[in-house]
Amino acid sequence: MYARKSQALCLAFALVTVTGCSNMSSMGTTTTTTTTTMPASVISQLATMVTIGSTVDAGGAAGAPGVGDTNPYGLAIVPSTVVNTSTVGSSSLVISPGDLIVCNFNSSSSSGVGMGTTVEDLKPMPGSMPVRIAQSASLQGCDALALNPTKGFIWAAAYTANDNPVVTPTGAVTTAVTSSYMWDQPWGQIFGSPTEPMGSTMTAPSAFYISDAGDGSIVQGLVSASPATYTKIITGFPVSVSKTYGILAPAGLTYDPSSDTLYVVSSDTDSVLAFSGVSTYVAGGVKITYMPASSSMGGTYSMGTAASFAFSGPNAANAKVIFSGSPLNYPVSSALLYNGDLIVGNTGDNNMVEISPSMMAVVGTKVVDPNAAGAIFGIATSGTSLATQKIYFNDDNTNSVMAISQ
Repeated sequence: MYARKSQALCLAFALVTVTGCSNMSSMGTTTTTTTTTMPASVISQLATMVTIGSTVDAGGAAGAPGVGDTNPYGLAIVPSTVVNTSTVGSSSLVISPGDLIVCNFNSSSSSGVGMGTTVEDLKPMPGSMPVRIAQSASLQGCDALALNPTKGFIWAAAYTANDNPVVTPTGAVTTAVTSSYMWDQPWGQIFGSPTEPMGSTMTAPSAFYISDAGDGSIVQGLVSASPATYTKIITGFPVSVSKTYGILAPAGLTYDPSSDTLYVVSSDTDSVLAFSGVSTYVAGGVKITYMPASSSMGGTYSMGTAASFAFSGPNAANAKVIFSGSPLNYPVSSALLYNGDLIVGNTGDNNMVEISPSMMAVVGTKVVDPNAAGAIFGIATSGTSLATQKIYFNDDNTNSVMAISQ
C-alpha cells in the first residue's frame, strides 16, 4: 500500500523534478532529487539593440524622388548564396548577401493604410539609408517578402493588390510568374527547400509558401517545376479583422530546411503550428478544424488552446500545434534562431516570445518597444551561434529596422 502511494507521488513530482524512485518500498529508503533547469533562452542573452535605419521611401538610386511610404511590414535578408551586381536605372545598386529588404504597407497619406507600393534595400549596419528597389501598383499593400536563394528574385505578398508579384534585382516588377493562381489576399511568404542528405543524387524541391488571409490557406508555389505550379496544401486557418490590430490570419511563415518543416503563426488564435515534411504535401493535404474557447468567430478575436485544433486530410499526421495561448498576444511574425527555437513577434504588446519547438514551450520573452502596441511587423534572423546571432525587426512606431544582438 505504501509503495503504491510512493510511486504515485513520484510520478507527480516527476512533472517538475528528476527523482530517484526505484526503491521506495520501505520507510528507510533515501531518495535523491535533482531539479531540472530550463536552458537559458537566446533572447535573454541578447542585450544590445540598435537602429539600422529608416524604412520611409526616400527615392531610388537613379535620383527618383521619394514617395514617403511608411509602415514597414515585409522584411527579409538577402541569402549568402546570392551573387548580384545588377543596376537600377543609370546608377549601380548592388544587392549583396546580408542586405535587408523591406516593403512598406502604407502610403504617406493619412488615409493610405494598405496603399504602400515600395520595396527598399538597407545595408545591415546602423545609420543605413533606404534605397528604393522597386515601386509598382502591383506591390500595393506589400506585407511579406522572400528571396530566391540563388538569383535574388524577391517575391512579395501584396494584400491590397491581391497579387504576388516578383521583383528582380534590377527593380523590374512582374506578375507573369504568379498570374496563373487566383490569390486571396496574400499575407505571408517564405522560401523553402529541404536539406539534401549527404550523398543524395536527388534534387530537393524548391518552393515558395504563401498564406492567403482571405480564406486562411497556405499555397505551395513549386518553382523547381517548369512552369511553376501552385497548390493549396493547407486550409482552415481562422481569420478575422480587429479594429485595433488589423488583419488576423496565418502569417509569420518560417521554414526549417533540416526537417522540411513549415511554421505558421495563427494570429487569430495566439498559436504557432508546425507542418513537417511540407514539401511532400498534396492538394488539400491538411484541413484545419478550429473550435475556439468561445463561440464567437468571424470578425472577432477567437483565442483558443492547442486542443481547439483538429487536423484531417492525407498529410494530417504531420501537423501539430507547437504552442497556443499567453504570452502570445496577436502575433504576426516569426523567424528561426540559430539553436532551432522560434522567435515570435507580438503586435498586442510588442513582446518577442521565444518558443522551443522540441519542448513545445515558451523559454523566454523580451519587450522590444515599450511604446504603443502594434509595432512589430516582420522579423528576420542571421547567425550560427549566440555570438553571431542577430534579430532584425521592423518597428512601425518609428518606421525603422532594428537589430538585436549580444
